Amino acid sequence: MSIKTTDLCDQYASRIQVAEPIFNDYGGARTFGGKIATVKVHEDNILVHQALQEPGAGRVLVVDGGGSLRCAVVGGGLAEMAHKNGWAGILVYGCVRDSDELAQVQVAVKALGTNPLRPAKRGAGQRDLPVKFAGVTFTPGHYLYADVDGVIVSEDELA
Repeated sequence: MSIKTTDLCDQYASRIQVAEPIFNDYGGARTFGGKIATVKVHEDNILVHQALQEPGAGRVLVVDGGGSLRCAVVGGGLAEMAHKNGWAGILVYGCVRDSDELAQVQVAVKALGTNPLRPAKRGAGQRDLPVKFAGVTFTPGHYLYADVDGVIVSEDELA
């Protein structure tokens, strides 16, 4: 994706939501965009794993981890899986781990921070529902665009 979020904001200000600047970049790619798919979990990543096993088709997985900083819900293995299966990126409202590995994988990953602790494996959570954090509602089928300047969401494809 060569389009910049700043340009999209300038051109489509009335059609977008801009996320609060709380995310850090961890993946090998820094710019990404695509249709949103969602997972809502709490300190558990079975549903994240299941989602990333599916063909991504250029989509972005938005993981609502409840903002938990107590463990990671995405790591190097899941980022590799996302890249292999054609996901454009992963946005995590929570933590990631294996940050050195994430930096080597050519998939974008944004998260609140890092934590070396692995999550539980209970399979609890929900998929494909609107989730809200960082002042934005992320709705499956809407579009997310992100780069080093931030994250924006639109109901429609902008580029």
